[in-house]
Amino acid sequence: MWTVLVILLVAWVVLSVVGFVFQGLLWLAIIGIVLFIGTLIFGILRHRAKRTAA
Repeated sequence: MWTVLVILLVAWVVLSVVGFVFQGLLWLAIIGIVLFIGTLIFGILRHRAKRTAA
């Protein structure tokens, strides 16, 4: 599960960087940042839920 989350986080960082590099794609950077934060929060919540259930 963590492997998938790390891959998604890297993909969102790449999208953000591309969005900031190309001025016309600023919307892509914003989407990348939002998805990065969402994926990070999802991973943290899943980890905490798994730890408390064990």
